[in-house]
Amino acid sequence: MKIDGKCHCGEIMYTAEVDENTVVCCHCIDCQEMSSGPFRSAVKSFPNAVQFSGAQPKVYIKTAESGNKRAQGFCGNCGTTLYATSVGEGDKVYGLRLGAIKQRDLLTPKAQIWCRSAVPWLKELNNITGFETVPTAK
Repeated sequence: MKIDGKCHCGEIMYTAEVDENTVVCCHCIDCQEMSSGPFRSAVKSFPNAVQFSGAQPKVYIKTAESGNKRAQGFCGNCGTTLYATSVGEGDKVYGLRLGAIKQRDLLTPKAQIWCRSAVPWLKELNNITGFETVPTAK
C-alpha cells in the first residue's frame, strides 16, 4: 500500500510503500514513554521504500530491552515521532508511526505486542463516556 505522511509542523514529509498486514500496537514501556501515551502504533515499510522530503529527521539511538539498537526518527522542530529503523548499514525497514500517516484510518492493527506492560484501563475504554469534541460546560 502506498502512503504518505508528515510531521505536525510540515517540515518533514515522506512517501512509502508499506505492508498493511504488519500494523501493530506496542505496549512496551519505551513506546509508552516515547509517545507520551499508553501505547504506540506502527506499520512496517518494505525494504528501502521510504522517501523523505523537506527537512531531515533528527535521530535518537535507543537500546531496547533485547539489547538491539534502534534509530528513532522525529522532527527536530515540532517533535513528532516518525519512525524506528535499524542502526548501521544495510537495507532499511521502517516502523512508521501511524499518527503521522495520512491514511492511518485504513491501517487497522493486526496484533498487540508487549501486552505485559499495557496499562490496565485500556480494556475499559469503550465503557467510558465519549464526546465528539470537547464537552461544553453546563
